[in-house]
Amino acid sequence: MSRIGRLFLVGTFTLAFPLAVLAQGPPLRLPEASPHAAVTQTVGLTEMTIDYHRPAVNKRVVWGGLVAWDQVWRAGANENTTISFSTPVKVEGQPLAAGTYGLHMIPRENGEWTLVLNKQSKAWGSFAYNQAEDAMRATVRAKPSEFRERLLYVFEEPAGGSVTASLNWEKLRVPFRIDVDLATAVSADLEEQFTGLQQFFWQPWNQAAAWGVQNGVDLDRAMKWTERSISINENFQNLRTKALILEKNGQTAEAETLRARGMTLATEQDLNAYGYQLLGENKNDAAIAIFAKNVKDHPAAWNVYDSLADAYSRKGDMRSAIANYEKALKLTKNPQQVKRIGLELERLRKVK
Repeated sequence: MSRIGRLFLVGTFTLAFPLAVLAQGPPLRLPEASPHAAVTQTVGLTEMTIDYHRPAVNKRVVWGGLVAWDQVWRAGANENTTISFSTPVKVEGQPLAAGTYGLHMIPRENGEWTLVLNKQSKAWGSFAYNQAEDAMRATVRAKPSEFRERLLYVFEEPAGGSVTASLNWEKLRVPFRIDVDLATAVSADLEEQFTGLQQFFWQPWNQAAAWGVQNGVDLDRAMKWTERSISINENFQNLRTKALILEKNGQTAEAETLRARGMTLATEQDLNAYGYQLLGENKNDAAIAIFAKNVKDHPAAWNVYDSLADAYSRKGDMRSAIANYEKALKLTKNPQQVKRIGLELERLRKVK
């Protein structure tokens, strides 16, 4: 064959190869036998997500059949099942950094399964699994459960700084506990938030300090936040927060002095909110005292009489409740409030 002929033949083959590939067309997107799913839960400010594919039982023997005993399993179908955390957490008591992990399990016939979180999160299934890359392992107990055709992950009833995640498939449920250091995670997030516009207003600093002292944040940090709030605008609310921190530190006398100063700065809204806080704590007499002070300080406001009447009603003093509702009714011009207070008076007069 001549040189020109050979070049023609090679050129024809070179052109034909990409044309043959192109002739197949781009791949179609079709329904998967094991559809993709993801479940997300927020605990405190920590977001956690399990991303997985959902195989079906499809009349097969799952445990010890489709899923072998004593072998690393992808805990789902297709590529890695993954679990991700936006902050550091503890899984079954073991600390983990924020990030995304491959989620595997080793099923065992005696029910004592091994939970594996691996640093490799982009593999296909468990075929490239390398134990040297494990971030953690823990023993978890598989429990009998109602039949479920398709594998399902759930986060079960988060409370405080913890939640239980579980794999549910066929007639087994495999739970594992996740804990968040709520005070540390939220404190770090708040410090980041305070680099924004929030830093210029007293309310966010006070809100952070109040949350912190109620949720175990370091008291020095909470004090720093409330001092910043007071430096912007000293008022009833942030003085009470500072008093609470002082009280937690055992400085009772200083706390009482600060609360007394706060009362001199209290607005009608401050006292009303504080009174209802006391009612919510079932401190009816203390609430009545606060509402009565509000009446004395703001005698022309219908709402102060309305709140005092409500407190008396909850205590069972219907005569005092009626008297204060009548005063509120005379002062308000709002048609909705007139109707509501009128109905309250009608109810109380029947009870009386």
